[in-house]
Amino acid sequence: MIQRRYVDPLDAIWLATAAALGLRVTRTPDAFASTNGTGELALGTPETLDADDCLAQMIFHEVCHWLVQGEDAFHVPDWGLDNESDRDLAREHACLRVQAALLAPLGLREVFAPTTDFRIDYDALPADPLEGAEPTVRALAVAALARASTPPWAPHLSRALDASAAVVAAVVAAGAASREHDGLATIFAGYAAR
Repeated sequence: MIQRRYVDPLDAIWLATAAALGLRVTRTPDAFASTNGTGELALGTPETLDADDCLAQMIFHEVCHWLVQGEDAFHVPDWGLDNESDRDLAREHACLRVQAALLAPLGLREVFAPTTDFRIDYDALPADPLEGAEPTVRALAVAALARASTPPWAPHLSRALDASAAVVAAVVAAGAASREHDGLATIFAGYAAR
């Protein structure tokens, strides 16, 4: 009789982090990522996602959106962002810079890269993700990074990032990062040891 279920270690870390932040993660084939303003974070089901998507990375990306939007955005659907137009393009770019800035010191910048249409913009960011940012984007990113060390995000976000780095480092140390699956290297191949 089955008594336990396997959960990917990175997913387990980020599902627990989401819960600590007050988010209930659900899976749906009807959305890539969406919040309803009452704490539900709906993410696409595995069959609707690309090969380089993972639940952990998607939760982290959404938390970065929340950081950019501010604490009160928790109570607004989709963090108050409009993804149907370019209205919030500066906020999306700030999110990418926040994501890179939080990940780079841990060697996770490529491992947890966003997989949306903005991946090209993310990959083009300089080593210092705030360098060259237009003033509005920079101001949004700086404010978001300051929020990361305050509740409700702290201490949960930094714990999750450190735990993720430990898991990825263990995968790399075991030699499993370079193995190919269906002709593609794993996302762990992008790890840059600290």
